[in-house]
Amino acid sequence: MRRGRKLLSAIVAIALIFSVGWILGKRQGRQLTNGQINILIGARMNNKLARVVSYIEHDYIDSLSADSIAELAIPAILEKLDPHSTYMPASAFQHADEQLQGEFDGIGIVFNMATDTVIVLNVIPSGPSQKAGIAAGDRIIRVNDTLIAGQKMAQSEVMKRLRGRRGTQVRLSLERRGVSEPVEVTVTRDAIPLHSVEASVMLTDDTGLVKLSQFSRTSFHEVKEAIDTLRRQGMRRLIFDLRGNAGGFLDQAILLANEFLPKGRMIVYTEDRAHKRVKQYSDGRGSATDLALAVLIDESSASSSEILAGALQDNDRGTIIGRRSFGKGLVQSQIPFEDGSALRLTVARYYTPTGRSIQKPYTVGSTDYELDLANRFIHNEYFSADSIHFADSLRFTTPKGKVVYGGGGIMPDKFVPLDTTRLTKYYLEVSGRNILYRYTIEYADEHRRELDAARSIKELEAMFAADAGMFDRFVTYAARSGVRPVWRDIARSRPIMEAQLKAYISRNSELESNAFYYFIRPIDETVLCAIETLRNEPLPEPAVEPKKREKRVKISELQTKKQ
Repeated sequence: MRRGRKLLSAIVAIALIFSVGWILGKRQGRQLTNGQINILIGARMNNKLARVVSYIEHDYIDSLSADSIAELAIPAILEKLDPHSTYMPASAFQHADEQLQGEFDGIGIVFNMATDTVIVLNVIPSGPSQKAGIAAGDRIIRVNDTLIAGQKMAQSEVMKRLRGRRGTQVRLSLERRGVSEPVEVTVTRDAIPLHSVEASVMLTDDTGLVKLSQFSRTSFHEVKEAIDTLRRQGMRRLIFDLRGNAGGFLDQAILLANEFLPKGRMIVYTEDRAHKRVKQYSDGRGSATDLALAVLIDESSASSSEILAGALQDNDRGTIIGRRSFGKGLVQSQIPFEDGSALRLTVARYYTPTGRSIQKPYTVGSTDYELDLANRFIHNEYFSADSIHFADSLRFTTPKGKVVYGGGGIMPDKFVPLDTTRLTKYYLEVSGRNILYRYTIEYADEHRRELDAARSIKELEAMFAADAGMFDRFVTYAARSGVRPVWRDIARSRPIMEAQLKAYISRNSELESNAFYYFIRPIDETVLCAIETLRNEPLPEPAVEPKKREKRVKISELQTKKQ
């Protein structure tokens, strides 16, 4: 017991010295030596931590690596703060950061391992794999000299073998339909762009959908480009889908809110420990102020998604549709370290224009915060808006008199419950055992020529319309895979299965996610609600053509902060 307490003391002491020393060094604008750190720590903490570290260094029975102790200690310290101050080791930080920066080094394919084999779903146009001759539908059998097909290799391990520094090469052995011998290719890795706009597609004659998966460094420009493209196709009403979007860069949320708001509207303000407030306002030059707008959120929409949704809701701009968002109202500053790791430290709270904090309550050391989404399900919140309760003390009013609440996420203007009415045992079997998805892979293989030739949604619709027996063949395929038909269940779940079959199959085409979201639309109740809502809403006044400008909205120091 005594040894355990001594080790814990060592861990905490050394980690605190590293942390406080780094902060003090930053404040003085220079790097401090270990001796200087110890002096400063001693002066600030009565020398207690410095003495403990000295005892460990000279007297502890085992030798300890300072680096390994720090890796254990820093997360333990941060656990005593708020739920969103986190430490990321180098490997985790590299992956998280490349998602936000918008690119990584690799070979440029989209693949799936549904059948224990790497199946190439799509090849990034003009990317390394396309240049090497890899095509959609190819199976990767070997990477360099390692057999990966049929080896039950983890997807993360496969990705590690395919990725690498740009300019390096990887040899692949491919199995290709219609070719008896393996196809050997060598791919030179390069920078691969990561897009945060997952889809941008017209759903009706005048209604478009833009799906944003995260707020990366390129999100503002991606969304603006997507809106411009949809406008050319006749869009006058926009569904902006933020469901499942856990956040990212705060400045991107501010820039996007600016696109939809007239001049002089508050977007967000932050307040730090010294009660210093930084406010952000729209500059009146947004290019999407004339679009009718619906924003979709759910329980996984967090942080920057909530900033954007809250800014629009509090300014009576558009309609927020879906389910209550996650409830993250804390701002993190990212602090990188020399070894490639990083600290994300909470440095402020943000508030929506009406003054509400949407941070849900948390207690340090309690698991309630992590279990919140599960508790919402238990308390029926996914199925009934009446099950969601807010304190009257957190009640706020928008300029047009709409009542909104703080203290636990953004409550949508229109609640759409989770729909489970069409779920049957048969559907859960074919879906849970991956039979439905495996069928779409085989279908895509058999219809590769038609899928590769499709250049529009209409061409894909025509392909499905011409294949009247597709669903019946799926039922037969499922029976061969061990799920016998239950016709009452099939009739009830058929709309879900048909939509998913078309969506997954069409994702193997050049249209990828755009086609997926178009064909999944008939069973997406939130999207259907948005379409109906926008149909009945008048369009905003046409925007004045914006003048060319050097910059859009002042982000100040918030530009480096992440959500």
